[in-house]
Amino acid sequence: MKDKLIRIDYNGKEIILIPTAHVSQESAELVKETIRKENPDSICIELDEQRYENLKNPDAWKNTNIIDIIKQKKVTLLIANLILSSYQKNIAKKLKTKPGQEMIEGIKASEEFGINLVLADRSIQTTFMRIWRKMGFFEKIKLFFSLMAMDEDEDVSEEDLQRLIERDNLELAIEDMGKDYPQIAATLLHERDKYLAYNIKNAPGKKVIAILGAAHTPGVEEEVFKKQDVDELNKVPPKSFMGKIVPWLIPILIVLLIAFGFKQNMDTGIEQIKSWFLFNSILAAIFTALCLPHPLSVITAFVAAPFTSINPMLACGWFAGLVEASLKKPTVEDVNNIADDIFNIKSWLHNKFLKALLVVILANLGSSIGTIIAGSKIIQSLF
Repeated sequence: MKDKLIRIDYNGKEIILIPTAHVSQESAELVKETIRKENPDSICIELDEQRYENLKNPDAWKNTNIIDIIKQKKVTLLIANLILSSYQKNIAKKLKTKPGQEMIEGIKASEEFGINLVLADRSIQTTFMRIWRKMGFFEKIKLFFSLMAMDEDEDVSEEDLQRLIERDNLELAIEDMGKDYPQIAATLLHERDKYLAYNIKNAPGKKVIAILGAAHTPGVEEEVFKKQDVDELNKVPPKSFMGKIVPWLIPILIVLLIAFGFKQNMDTGIEQIKSWFLFNSILAAIFTALCLPHPLSVITAFVAAPFTSINPMLACGWFAGLVEASLKKPTVEDVNNIADDIFNIKSWLHNKFLKALLVVILANLGSSIGTIIAGSKIIQSLF
């Protein structure tokens, strides 16, 4: 176990990196043993303030209000977070351990021995937003289906985890991830390596222990001796110029085409409006109905779709999802079962929390397809 430790001499400061697997009992034992033996001045852990609070109070997230999530337009980020955290919890359950146990050991040691605790990681919300803003549309679609395809029933042993902790295998895995999702690899791994390295080398004291997921230790070890711009790493990039303009171009174009249709003759204009309303409404309602929600959710999607499609500030799914969450309020049991239900699409239909999220996704998808078809019909009617 001890040979996994990485010792760095940085300007007279001794930095000890502990590579861990977040669901490994052996990693938790290694953390406990190393802290007791080394007696550091500071313990750095791979957490930000939000994840630190969640780890200290794991039941707090169960009070998540799905209605607030929809209103804040954070449905996609929530789903990605739920899938990843649920996958980790399921692996931990099979290994009869707790996710983040090695971080908990670091927190306990800091409290027990009065050691300075440093939350060394960047805000998870900043990381997610930087990933999202940098990814293209098709990359986002590919990522969503990749996450949904994760096999939570796959058997995982301690031996499997130890192979992941081996740095050569890990670097290869990171390299593969960079090929498929370059923006994710850059933001989730490499940027955070820089952020973690900056906070670790600036932690108080002459001896610092840093508890890190094994994926970060190669990068942090290298970054410690480099200069980092943490202000830049903390910025959420604004939407690109095209990202701001394109959502408005489509509805403006549709309105202009319909106006041009009326200019040609009244019948053409009326037919165009019919196409716009019918395709948007019917497809939004059909897609929403696929998850068997409350009938009023389907009706809401039907009514909202034609209007939200010409306003980039609104989305059909938000209204349908709010109605679903209000009429079929998620229970504590629904939230408790997320980790088990999220990898089975059939279970989404029985879990009120997940079903409300699914209503948002499907209603928006149906409305988007309706917009494309209606737009093409409007153009065809003119030419």
